[in-house]
Amino acid sequence: MKVEQLFTGCLAEMAYYIESNGEVAIVDPLRETEPYIRMAEADKAKIKYVFLTHFHADFVSGQYDLAKKTGAKIVFGPGAKTQYEIYNGKDGEEFPLGGGKLTLLHTPGHTMESASYLITNEEGNSPYVLTGDCLFIGDVGRPDLATKDGSITEVDLAGHLFDSLRNKIMTLPDDILVYPAHGAGSSCGKNMSSETFDTLGNQKKTNYALRADMTKDEFVVEVTTGLKPPPQYFPNNVRMNKTINVSIEDILHKGTTPLDAATFKDLSNQKDVLVVDTRSKELYAEEGTVPGAWYIGIDGNFAPWVGSLIKDINQKIIFIADSENRVNEIVTRFSRVGYDNTLGYLEGGMSNWKSHGFEVDVIGSISAAKFADKLAEGSMEKPVDVRRESEYLSEHVEGVENFPLESIHSNFAEIDLSKEYFLHCASGYRSLIAASIFKANGVEKVTDIRGGFNDLKETKAPLTEYVCPTTLL
Repeated sequence: MKVEQLFTGCLAEMAYYIESNGEVAIVDPLRETEPYIRMAEADKAKIKYVFLTHFHADFVSGQYDLAKKTGAKIVFGPGAKTQYEIYNGKDGEEFPLGGGKLTLLHTPGHTMESASYLITNEEGNSPYVLTGDCLFIGDVGRPDLATKDGSITEVDLAGHLFDSLRNKIMTLPDDILVYPAHGAGSSCGKNMSSETFDTLGNQKKTNYALRADMTKDEFVVEVTTGLKPPPQYFPNNVRMNKTINVSIEDILHKGTTPLDAATFKDLSNQKDVLVVDTRSKELYAEEGTVPGAWYIGIDGNFAPWVGSLIKDINQKIIFIADSENRVNEIVTRFSRVGYDNTLGYLEGGMSNWKSHGFEVDVIGSISAAKFADKLAEGSMEKPVDVRRESEYLSEHVEGVENFPLESIHSNFAEIDLSKEYFLHCASGYRSLIAASIFKANGVEKVTDIRGGFNDLKETKAPLTEYVCPTTLL
């Protein structure tokens, strides 16, 4: 039996490809279906099942299109309801696959329909369990995403999660490999490891939520402490995962349209169109950008920041790319979090824009050492740290206030447009995003600190005493 973990760094998401004797199961597929179809074709196999561990909130999954193209059966756990045809598996139900099988374990807690899948190979051994968002490496799924109108609370869900872990997962052999749906960087847990798999036995030793002597009440307190509000796009993605959406092919057809500089300029001036600059932070800083554009670099945590910062899931978007070779990738990554309304890209990039003599916006930039000097001189109006609150509380530069990027829109009323702001994050990606949004919203004097906090720690800037963070959210 072939079991492949397919890791997507931008989403910190793991899908799975499982093949046995010419039959394939795909677990938690991304929206783009062709990679799975090509893998099955290479194995001369047929995709028989598409299994979902739950309704994902952090990305739009591709089960409907994949089933439509292959004839595969879509399987969810008990209680899942959709606008398209699915099969609701039962707890303990077995699904034959070639010479092996997958067994559904109903593991509610992250969501009520959540399911894990025990994989049994041709020899009758069960070396793997796919735990979805029930059990991560170093963490468990947050229990606050599927609360409904007070009918079920995060405390209720946390209680279900405790029971699922103790009765369904922790009873499995210690040498079984745990394959979760997410790793570090995902907002579906609060403190996940960068490792993408581990033995259950080691997780029992190292994962705070699997402590043998933990009571249910203690578990509920532990998993609900330190949770921050989820990104605003999560409910939209859950809704989309229950419905039939525009196909990725149609999204790509529209979104990869080349726009000449004049057309791009006209569109950029329309109030209902957002320009997103997806280039490297180096090119963005060196060449400048189209006035009013937001910077969200494709080589960072692109999709989560798109979802967190662009409030309207139906927002019309035009974009700037490093090269035309990446246009398909960019449109695909917008669509992974449900932003399907991309209208095209700037043909010829910023060099074409500049050749027409159009205006260019440039974000100011200084080194970490220069920032430290200015801070010591007291000559800086508004030094701001845009990292998450948990990062800031863990360690920060003394005298610098926290203005987290993820809450930039709700807190923007605090910004004085007449002042000069100096922004930093950990390494320079998030601070450029924040700086671009400041600029687009009327702050004329905004400066990015190159290298961010990582470089600031190597200067004479005074730092607070380090405190180990309890959450990475």
